[in-house]
Amino acid sequence: MTTPLLSLYRRLSRWPCGRWLFTRAVCFKAPYFASISPRITLLEAGRCEGTLADRRKVRNHIGTVHAIALCNLAELTAGLMVDASLPADMRWIPKGMEVRYQAKARGTLKAVAVPELPIASATAGYELPVRVGIHDATGTEVFVARIAMWVSPRRGNG
Repeated sequence: MTTPLLSLYRRLSRWPCGRWLFTRAVCFKAPYFASISPRITLLEAGRCEGTLADRRKVRNHIGTVHAIALCNLAELTAGLMVDASLPADMRWIPKGMEVRYQAKARGTLKAVAVPELPIASATAGYELPVRVGIHDATGTEVFVARIAMWVSPRRGNG
């Protein structure tokens, strides 16, 4: 199974600067995410990875990456992973997010989003928990989020 989003990622990622172009297309569709200038580095069914560069526009008053910038990266990677993984007859929307800030976030940060349960078609809606860990360049997990995605059948199915 390949979703339209996953097909686009695969097609663009073969080109020089293709992942950059894919990320720009995503940020065009959902403009708020452009505020953190993310980069999607891997997208496949069941996994999404993205990076966030430590630059002035994402820093807080103590010189570390702002907590909300980390939340934005977590929501972006989780949403893309779910969208790339869902059967065509299902849809999703974020329902809630629990986060833990575990260490000061500095330098280029890498987010990895994976589902905590199998993703499948269903006749009724269900909550899909997605774990997003964000690590710094040393491998230290500086942030972790558990995002509850509400997955439900698309209207008009059946």
